Amino acid sequence: MRIISGSAKGRTLFGPKTNKIRPALDKVKQAVYNILYDVTDLKVLDLFAGTGSVGLEAISRGAQQCVFVDDGKESLDIVHKNIELCRFQNQSVVLKRKIPDKIDDVFKNFGPFDLIFVDPPYDQNLVVPSLKKIAREKPLKENGLIIVEHSPREVICDIEGLIKVDERKYGQTVISILKI
Repeated sequence: MRIISGSAKGRTLFGPKTNKIRPALDKVKQAVYNILYDVTDLKVLDLFAGTGSVGLEAISRGAQQCVFVDDGKESLDIVHKNIELCRFQNQSVVLKRKIPDKIDDVFKNFGPFDLIFVDPPYDQNLVVPSLKKIAREKPLKENGLIIVEHSPREVICDIEGLIKVDERKYGQTVISILKI
C-alpha cells in the first residue's frame, strides 16, 4: 500500500496488523483517481478512513484538506502515523466518530465538502445508512461527488436526494459515484 502520485508519490504507508481493517487496493485507488482526474484544491471527507490511504492520496494530488473519520482505535492510530509519514499534518483533521450515527457535527463544523469517500467494512449494512445520512444532511458543495467503495453484494438502490452517475466493478470491489 503506497501513495501512487503527487507530492508523496512512492511512500509506503503503514498498514493494519489485523484483518479488521481492509485498505483500499492500489489498483482500485488508481482507478478512482483516474476517474476523478483532478482533485487540486478540493476539500475531502474520508469516512471509514481505515489506513487513510484514499484521503492521503487526495492530499498528495493537491487536495486542500482531508477530514479522516473512523471509530476504530487501530485505524485512527494508523491514520495518524501515515499523516506524519507523508508530512500532511497541516492539511489533515482526524476525528473519532461512529458512522453514520455520530457524524452530524463533522458535516456542520468541517463541511461542505467537494468530495466524500465512503468505504465501510464490506457486508455490514453500513453503505445505505451512510448514504441516507449524507443525502439528508447535504454536506456537499455544488458539483461535489460521493465515491463509495463497496461489496458487489451491497446494492445501492435509489436513495432519495442522491443520483448515481457511474458504477464500475474491479474484482470483488464496486465503485459507485453519486451526487446530490
